Amino acid sequence: MTNGNDSPLKKTWKRLLKNKPAIFSLVIISIAVLLAIIGPSVAPDKTPDADDQVLELANVNPGFKVKMLKVQKNREERAPSLFTRVIFGRDNPNQLIPIVSYSFDDSANILLQTYEGEGRGTGKMQLPMVDVVYALSNAKPEIHINGDKATFTTFEEKQQTASLSTLKKEIEQDRIITQTYHLGTDGYGRDILSRLLFGVRVSMSVGLVAVFISLTIGIFMGSIAGFFRGTTDNLIMWVINVVWAIPTILLAMTIRFAIGDKINSFLAIFIAVGLSMWVETARIVRGSVLSVREMEYIQAARGLGFNHARIITKHILPNIIGPIMVIAASDFAAAILIEAGLSFVGIGVKPPTPSWGTMLNDHRAYLLNPDKAFLALAPGICIMIMVLAFNLLGNGLRDAFDVKGKTI
Repeated sequence: MTNGNDSPLKKTWKRLLKNKPAIFSLVIISIAVLLAIIGPSVAPDKTPDADDQVLELANVNPGFKVKMLKVQKNREERAPSLFTRVIFGRDNPNQLIPIVSYSFDDSANILLQTYEGEGRGTGKMQLPMVDVVYALSNAKPEIHINGDKATFTTFEEKQQTASLSTLKKEIEQDRIITQTYHLGTDGYGRDILSRLLFGVRVSMSVGLVAVFISLTIGIFMGSIAGFFRGTTDNLIMWVINVVWAIPTILLAMTIRFAIGDKINSFLAIFIAVGLSMWVETARIVRGSVLSVREMEYIQAARGLGFNHARIITKHILPNIIGPIMVIAASDFAAAILIEAGLSFVGIGVKPPTPSWGTMLNDHRAYLLNPDKAFLALAPGICIMIMVLAFNLLGNGLRDAFDVKGKTI
């Protein structure tokens, strides 16, 4: 029950809180936004674009566990800033080698029985313990052993000595880990869960920017058409009807092809999706402005000599914010679908940037394989959940702003 002294916005919020599907959807969307921001810091694979490839583990099933040996890469490592790690991730300083078992010999080496992939058996590998723990010089890779001591040159061209017993202990404690792939891997041995988390960023970013573009154009065109009517309205409606006749996905594809590789593929998707969705916003805004422009407070504003821009921005648009928010939620869902569709046909964001549409396309052949269907189902389910969440939120906003027949 709402208080009679509550503001219209507060009454609307209270009505929205009573809509459980809409609130649940709002929670899902909030989680998605959070993951889009901090995804790299919570994903199992924290490398940029979750692109750490272990080809021996291609297409493993969900829940697959394997031992890994982390071998220090022979290169200079610069620690990224906290902001870079949280937002973009960081390159893996180690090469991951899947193993079945290991042992140490008397020559300061670690002997590995490596995992070669499903149905391929195992292999053998031998690595110096020093090379596992340290980044060695490319110019002077020699390692000199004297009893329990190993002398070598680091990547920074500094000579260093380390105890073999200490190296062995560090390898066993810190360099051999058990990796679990909760949702399996793709054809390149990349963690599916991590790429799904990174894919949230693509979908939410495209949705946000595309909706901003569509609302900017749609509100401007719709408010001008509805407020001035006459020839202006007829001309704008003719443009709207022409664009409206073109299927949205085809229009987005046309715009994407027209842009080509002139700009970043990410920005191209923003523009293509945004420019393909503004007509629906314009039609709804035009209808709302037509119903509001004849009301008494608008006539009073005209009588006071306010100019057209002030009447539209200060008096009309604030009073049709409800329909605009509803269409924004609907456009967000449509933008996610369009981006997924463009990526599915290969004209979306470029690899290795993970997109749910690209992941779906890469693994569509596995849909009829019961053991591997998860590779295509996982991104498909993510798309479905996000689209459903925005549609339910849109329905909740529509009911919250519609006060006809409601006791407030």
